[in-house]
Amino acid sequence: MAEVIVAFDVASAGEAVALADRLPGLRWAKLGPVVLLDGGPAVVRSFKQRGVRVFLDMKWHDIPNTVAEAVRAADRLGIDLVTVHALGGEAMLCAAVAARQTVRVAAVTVLTSHSAEEFSRVVGRPVDDLEEEVRLLATSAARAGVDGIVTSPLEIDVVKPILPAGSWIVVPGIRPPGAPAGDQRRTATPEWATARGATHLVIGRPILEAEDPRAVYERACEVAA
Repeated sequence: MAEVIVAFDVASAGEAVALADRLPGLRWAKLGPVVLLDGGPAVVRSFKQRGVRVFLDMKWHDIPNTVAEAVRAADRLGIDLVTVHALGGEAMLCAAVAARQTVRVAAVTVLTSHSAEEFSRVVGRPVDDLEEEVRLLATSAARAGVDGIVTSPLEIDVVKPILPAGSWIVVPGIRPPGAPAGDQRRTATPEWATARGATHLVIGRPILEAEDPRAVYERACEVAA
């Protein structure tokens, strides 16, 4: 089974909280830079006061000391999960892991919006096989001791054998059948990702933009259970 994380990728903290109040039983919220910059630590506290676990998706990619201090700050704020970018290197990943107390650290491999051609431009060399790039990044992250990996649904089978038992596999790019992909290139349905071993499914627009967000959220939770 997997847990559903609702991605509140909206324009303001107020909008995020208002949408959350339309989802009774919400267990996880993903907050990104827009909502955090608009609402500051108060928006995190608003979700925590509602009994919602907070996934702060900042994809930190900086020098080891800076990332370690960011992880410590997240811990103090009561955040439950943060992301660091595996491209930041093993020293940075190790620093993030060493700094954590209760917060979990997940490493991002290749963004779901990237094609092989786009990722080639990121790393400055030809990339023909995104799966191999994900494998290399996930292996480095596993050596560093991260608590989980963020990966597209199409690479679940790649990362699962690399990770220790109990690791989280956090999967964005989740779309119910018939939902548009938007700016995501590598997507799958909740059923497909859960069957392959995802532990957490990140779903945003298909829930938040639905006529009945609660019904879509509850259906996703049923499918993932």
